[in-house]
Amino acid sequence: MKHAFNSRGVFSLLALLLLMAPTAWAQNYKIDPSHSFVQFRISHLGFSILNGRFNDVSGHFLYDKGDPETSFVKMEVKTGSIDSNHAERDKHLRGEHFLHADKFPVATFNSISFSEEGKTGTLIGELTLHGVTRQIELYVQRLGEGSDPWGGYRLGFKAQGSIKLKEFDINYDLGPASEELRLDLYIEGIRAY
Repeated sequence: MKHAFNSRGVFSLLALLLLMAPTAWAQNYKIDPSHSFVQFRISHLGFSILNGRFNDVSGHFLYDKGDPETSFVKMEVKTGSIDSNHAERDKHLRGEHFLHADKFPVATFNSISFSEEGKTGTLIGELTLHGVTRQIELYVQRLGEGSDPWGGYRLGFKAQGSIKLKEFDINYDLGPASEELRLDLYIEGIRAY
């Protein structure tokens, strides 16, 4: 009788492992705000390129090596953390003509789908900025992963895409060369155990 119980227990364990197999590689990561950045580039009236970044990025993502399509990311960016290396310009960018950070203090990105081939992929998600939600597409590159010196495990990605400011009701006229904003995201996550 005892042998039969043990056999049933083994079979139950095997059945549970088989059910879990499709998500066995799925790992949750918390975005490391001190090593993650959202950078932007936009033409300055057609004369030059303005570069800047947002300093306050948070969120988490799930990445599944065995089934990348089940991966997802949820991210928040504090719009008031914009930094273009010029205090007066940043004050203007936080104001009503651009980000209106007092009214819309947080921009969010929630993924809808992810496909990957090798170390590159396509991430589609909903970006909410300036009170408007639009679907955007980002081209993603997996940069690296491994153990860190503090006993954690990290995974990093780079993502690139672009948005049109007018689609987010940011209508300040900077000329036709400045209608599109390029985005570069560098996201490093620490695996949650």
